[in-house]
Amino acid sequence: MDTPSPIPLDFEAAARLWDAYAEAHPGRAAAAGEYTVEAFGDSPALADELLSLVLDGRKRATSSDVAGYAAEGEPLPRIGVHWIVCDGAGEPHVILRTTELRLGTFDDADEAFARDEGEDDLSLDSWRREHRRFWQRTAAARGGSWSESDELVFERFEVVWPAEASSGSA
Repeated sequence: MDTPSPIPLDFEAAARLWDAYAEAHPGRAAAAGEYTVEAFGDSPALADELLSLVLDGRKRATSSDVAGYAAEGEPLPRIGVHWIVCDGAGEPHVILRTTELRLGTFDDADEAFARDEGEDDLSLDSWRREHRRFWQRTAAARGGSWSESDELVFERFEVVWPAEASSGSA
């Protein structure tokens, strides 16, 4: 979510998924009014891995480098915004809604947030190791650099569609 996805996202399929959600929950979709279409990570394999953690209920948070949004001219996430998450082939699978946001730096991540991201062994040590690598890699891909003092977005979300994915049974 920091860099343009190398994954060709299927926006038409995402629109169909959104329409199904809107039909089932017209009030919620109308209130949202908009959504983004994205994939986690910076490769098809990472997108698949992280999406599977969302679908099994383990991943309920993500973090991103503010510089990535700025480089793409994209606004930062907002509470209540919906986003459709695609797999590594660009196919949409789930609609998420942002429930909590905070800005901070690398040192502001804590054990609870690392656990909610749902990756590796759920520890803060593994979160730091893997995210340091990720942000260094994605910053280099943009032609820049990353440091632990850079501003980050810490985001929690809920799965809102399909309903079975929110229970962890998908």
